[in-house]
Amino acid sequence: MTLKLKNLFKMGAATLMMTSIFPLLAISPLLAQDSNVEGRVTKLEKEMGAVQRKVFPNADSRFFEADIQPEQQQVKKDTSNSAVGDLLVRIDSLETQLATLTGQIERQGNEQRQLDARLDAVEKMLKDAKAAENTLAATPVNNITAAAPSNTNKTPSANTRASDTRRAAVSAIIKPDTGDKFDDDYSYGFRLWEAKFYPEAQSQLETTVKNHPKHPRLSYARNLLGRAMLDDNKPKTSLKIFYDNYKEDPRGARAPDSLLYLGIALTQTEQAKEACEAFAQVETAYPTEASGRLASLLKSSKTKAKCK
Repeated sequence: MTLKLKNLFKMGAATLMMTSIFPLLAISPLLAQDSNVEGRVTKLEKEMGAVQRKVFPNADSRFFEADIQPEQQQVKKDTSNSAVGDLLVRIDSLETQLATLTGQIERQGNEQRQLDARLDAVEKMLKDAKAAENTLAATPVNNITAAAPSNTNKTPSANTRASDTRRAAVSAIIKPDTGDKFDDDYSYGFRLWEAKFYPEAQSQLETTVKNHPKHPRLSYARNLLGRAMLDDNKPKTSLKIFYDNYKEDPRGARAPDSLLYLGIALTQTEQAKEACEAFAQVETAYPTEASGRLASLLKSSKTKAKCK
């Protein structure tokens, strides 16, 4: 083979090699870019799921889809089965989920602000009433003399006998002693409430709340304290207890109960409109409880408040 033919052969081989390599070099950045987009979309999907669970901690599959499922979305694009088409479907799904989530957050935030404003007004009314009561109590009473008892040897009055009977009945309720201080205190308050000794139950539960401010089951004690006040015909006093239990620990085990009983207390204080807002918030923030264990009470309470 001549030198000229050898040179031509080498040039042809080099050309063939370059034409084979150049397409690969051109495709490599595209493949890397596609992989990068894939990772970013997957990350966004995970973050969206985390946000959903954070904003709607009590939601379940009957009311809110907790995880994004892009394969169920219908997209008007001819994407076939390509990787790019799959990414487009998932991006559209993310946009839909984001729009839905944003709407839910805005609506829930607006309802929360309205309820807060109503409850602030109620709290101010209670403070004003308390101030007026204190002023009246401090006003001197003139020209009133106390009559001395005419006979100190009389038999005990009916009120005294009733008080003695009540003290004996309260003393008969045994306080548990399991070694768990919170559980013993709370259980004793529960037993007093269950026996309808509401003032004694309030005193015990107030002590429980004061002595265990960080306990994981504090939500139970505060809610029962509000119920003891409500059952003792003190709906105005119970308002703040229920509201604080819901507001300070919205994920507490008895937060949905307190929000519901807040509505009941508002109904009893002739604030039906605010009560209906509280009931609506129960359905929005706690859909599982609203359709489950609290469903019957919620329905009857809405009927009593004449909610639409």
